[in-house]
Amino acid sequence: MLGATVLGFSGYSLLLPVVPLWAARGGAGALGAGATTAVLMLTTVVTQLAVPWLLVRIGHRWVLGLGVALLGAPAPLLALSAHLGPVLAVSAVRGIGFGLATVAGSALVAELVPPAQHGRAVARYGLAVGLPQLALLAAGVAVVEQLGFAVVFVAAGVGPMLGALLVPAIRVPRGEGRGVPTAVGQVASPTRSAFGPVLAMLSCAIAQGGLITFLPLVAPGAGLLVAVALLVTATGALLGRIAAGHLVDRRGWGGRLLGPGLLLAAAGMAAEAGAVTLAAGDVVGGLLLVVGAAAVGVGFGLVQNDALTALFAAFGSARYGTASATWNIAFDAGTGLGALGLGAVAEPFGYGPAFALSAVLCGLAAGARNRVLQPRPGV
Repeated sequence: MLGATVLGFSGYSLLLPVVPLWAARGGAGALGAGATTAVLMLTTVVTQLAVPWLLVRIGHRWVLGLGVALLGAPAPLLALSAHLGPVLAVSAVRGIGFGLATVAGSALVAELVPPAQHGRAVARYGLAVGLPQLALLAAGVAVVEQLGFAVVFVAAGVGPMLGALLVPAIRVPRGEGRGVPTAVGQVASPTRSAFGPVLAMLSCAIAQGGLITFLPLVAPGAGLLVAVALLVTATGALLGRIAAGHLVDRRGWGGRLLGPGLLLAAAGMAAEAGAVTLAAGDVVGGLLLVVGAAAVGVGFGLVQNDALTALFAAFGSARYGTASATWNIAFDAGTGLGALGLGAVAEPFGYGPAFALSAVLCGLAAGARNRVLQPRPGV
C-alpha cells in the first residue's frame, strides 16, 4: 500500500506546481493558473464524497487501484495543448483519480493496523505521501527549465501506472470496508470532535495550496530559489508528520498539535508576504521565501498527522472511511480554495496581499479552535 502511494503521489507531486506554470505559458493569468489546481481539487472533493460508499461496495483495493490509474493515465495528454480549456479537462479527470486514491489510502492505514498504532501508521503513510513531494515538487519545475514540459508530463503518467500494478499485492483484513461496530460511548459527538481537525486542515491547506501554486510565478526568474523553497516546504511537512506521529502515540498529545501547527503556518505565510514585498530575488527576500516555505511545511505536517488520528478517534472504527473522506476533503478543498481564492486576490492586488490574507486565516483558525471547540484527543 505504501509503495502504491509513493508511486501514485509521484504523479501528483510532479505536476502540482508545473500545471499552473504550463497554463500561464499558454496565456492564462494568475486566476487561470490557479483554476488548474482548483479544478483538480474540485473534482477530487466531489469524488471523495462517494468514496466511503465505494469502499463498502467494491473494496479498498479496487478503489485505490482505479484512483492511481486515473491519476496517471491522462497526464501525458497535457502536452497536447497549453490552452486553459484542455488543461482544465485533464485536471478534472486526474482529480477523480486523486479523490479515489487519497480516501482509500488513508482509510487503509486505519484498517491495516490496531488503533494504538494509528499515530505511527499515519506518520508512515505521511512518509509515503511526503517523499514524492520532497523529491518531485522542486524537481518538476527544475526539469521543465532543462528538458521541457513534455518530459515531466510523461513521467507523471508512468509513476502512478506502476503504482497501480502494486495494488493487487495488498492484503486487507476479512470484512474489508464494512467496519467494526463502535463500542457504546466511544464517540460522544463526532461532528463536534471533528470541528477542530477539519478547521485546521482547511486553513493550512489553503496556505500550502496557494504557496505551491504561485511560488513559480512569484519569482519566475529564480528557478533555483523556487526549487529550494518547494524542497524545504516538502521536507518540513515530512518532518512535521513524523514528529506528530511520535508525539501522538508515545506522549498522548493527540489533538494538541493543531494550534502550534496553525501558528507555524501563519508565520510562514507572513514571511512569504514579506518576501514578495521585498522582491523574492534579492538576498533578504530570498531568505524569507525559503524560511517561510519551511515553516508552512512543518506546521502543515503537524496538522495533517494530528488531524487524521483525531478524526479516526472521533468517528470510531465503524466509520474509518468517513473519517478518511472528511480529512481528505478538508485537505483538497483547502488546496483548491488556496489556488483559486488567493489567485483571485493576487490578480488585482498582487501576491504579497494574497499570502498575507492566508496568514491571517491560519491565525484566526488557531484562535477559533482554542476558544470554541477542543478536538477529541488522538488514539
